[in-house]
Amino acid sequence: MFTGIITGRGTVRELVRDETADSAILRLQVSGHTEDFSHGASIAINGVCLSATAIDGEEISVDVMGETLRRTSIGDLRAGDQVNLERCTPAGGRLDGHVVQGHVDTVGAVLLREDHGQWTTFRIGLPAEYAPLTAEKGSIALDGISLTITAVSPVEAAQHWVEVGIIPITLRETSMGERQVGDKINIEVDVLAKYVARLNAFGKEER
Repeated sequence: MFTGIITGRGTVRELVRDETADSAILRLQVSGHTEDFSHGASIAINGVCLSATAIDGEEISVDVMGETLRRTSIGDLRAGDQVNLERCTPAGGRLDGHVVQGHVDTVGAVLLREDHGQWTTFRIGLPAEYAPLTAEKGSIALDGISLTITAVSPVEAAQHWVEVGIIPITLRETSMGERQVGDKINIEVDVLAKYVARLNAFGKEER
């Protein structure tokens, strides 16, 4: 489990695809963050829960299966890209953000970025089927960052979206500072919303 509180940044060294095995190996430079890593350790990379398969000095490697390449933005990474990093939350650790599983639900895109001096509004487009799982003042993870939703699209909207407000420290220390209109973003909606939606779906069938 994660909390969406980014603890560092990494730099993509390479993403090596194996088309025959429908998978890839992602190698990252994680200077100053390897002391907490071990073989098999869970790490969220831009919000995607992956396991360290190799550690070489300040470089780590993770295996990425085809499902992850298709459902997240990991497959779009290129050498030199910066990514958000978070190690899993230890038992008894502080839950400073919200419960984040590292199970990305969908990929959205930045529709609007508006700077207000001491904070910045981002509007993120998302597929219609995920809109009911978002709520104003609810939680959402964008590229692994725990954020509070400040506004949502109307139910009848043709293009569904959520808005979040980002403070300067988050812009500086995470990938959000680099995000511009059109950029892709990994989205994980609140796990509680997903369970409620699933329970309601079964309730409708029984009626």
